[in-house]
Amino acid sequence: MAFRTERDSLGTKRVPSGAYYGIQTFRAVENFPISGLRLQPEMIRAFAFIKKAAACAHAAAGRLPARHARAIMRACDELLAGKFADQFVIDVYQAGAGTSFHMNANEVIANRANELLGARKGTYRHVRPNDHVNMAQSTNDTFPTAIRLACLMAHPPLEQAMRRLTRALRGRARAFDRVVKAGRTHLQDAVPVRLGREFGAYALAMEKARKAIAASTEPLHELNLGGTAVGSGMNAYPGYRRRAIRALSQWMRLRLRPAQDMQERTQSMADFGRLSGSLRACALELIRIANDLRLMASGPNTGFGEIDLPVVQPGSSIMPGKVNPVMPEMVDMVGFQVLGHDATVAYAVQAGQLELNVMMPVIAYNLLQAMHLLARAAHVFAVKCVQGIAANRQRCDWLAHRSLALVTALNPHIGYLNAAKVAKESLRTGQSPLELVIAHGLMPPAAARRLLDPHALSRTIA
Repeated sequence: MAFRTERDSLGTKRVPSGAYYGIQTFRAVENFPISGLRLQPEMIRAFAFIKKAAACAHAAAGRLPARHARAIMRACDELLAGKFADQFVIDVYQAGAGTSFHMNANEVIANRANELLGARKGTYRHVRPNDHVNMAQSTNDTFPTAIRLACLMAHPPLEQAMRRLTRALRGRARAFDRVVKAGRTHLQDAVPVRLGREFGAYALAMEKARKAIAASTEPLHELNLGGTAVGSGMNAYPGYRRRAIRALSQWMRLRLRPAQDMQERTQSMADFGRLSGSLRACALELIRIANDLRLMASGPNTGFGEIDLPVVQPGSSIMPGKVNPVMPEMVDMVGFQVLGHDATVAYAVQAGQLELNVMMPVIAYNLLQAMHLLARAAHVFAVKCVQGIAANRQRCDWLAHRSLALVTALNPHIGYLNAAKVAKESLRTGQSPLELVIAHGLMPPAAARRLLDPHALSRTIA
């Protein structure tokens, strides 16, 4: 491999000659061979937008030669088009605050800008990473701004997937509206419910989770870009922040605004904690719903057997014909992983000290990973599982008529103790509560049939 020699404040180092990154990136690659994980593409795109907006603002203010600004902006446009993604080589677990990743972006953009201006990579003859690409900026204002922008970019696919899952659940709710099944509390017989209403409740839970996530993204529109190192704006100039954020808003089609207090926005990562919390709540609801489906689909002969999930693959390497609830199982595993991501974000959010929280890279990675996982899992769950669920109507009806909790309806007519005796005898003999009430003459047959009809009992009382 051919190399070039670059210099920084610590000395010189040989860098692969074909690399668009430079010496500071290469030092970080050597220092942090930790996980092989990289920050997500949204972070590259976010930094490309930030650096482009900064160059545009500097050119408008006469702080950066127009020729240099155009080259920087063109290099950023190429990043936004997906080029040079392989040049972002910094591990997730890196120098605090994300300085290594930030310099990776500065060096890639600077080297590509120099190429566009006719200079070789690594010479920095026209455009320098720190002096030009990073003009009026710090890691401490650009990195949290990038996390905010990256999460806003990751949100629409999650929003779309959540809407699709909600629609699928509502579709099943309509299809199962007339299906009555045994309710269960404490995993014991409870009064009858409509299978459709059960799925309608799931749909509402997902809708509430979606809205909570959307609400938690709203504060992300407030940026500390222009605050530089500690929120004071040192090395920036009047008008820069306004111009840069206006350009970002226009290009990203977002209603971005400067932070109310730059110092608070630089110190606090609480907005990311709130977003992570909404993702955690969504994961918890998904786990609960997936587990309900696993229970209702259990069997086929020895479980509840109330619903049939779409068959997507064989379930066992040894038991022929076995089919497992693989989609709900996948959702559970994704949910557990999201809970882990949230725990990491929580620890990182509280780890800020004085003017800065240096744990931003791990916050960025875990937030974006959780959003990606939930988006993909919700989409696949909707398409490959929920919308194809079928009700086992005969099984539901049989269990509903034999639920011991039907005797609850007898309380106002024969009293709690007598109703309990009917329940115990039903459990002992296998006869249904209706059969026993009629056999013992506790109520006229027609009245008993009306009173203990699961369909009537499953109606919601206004």
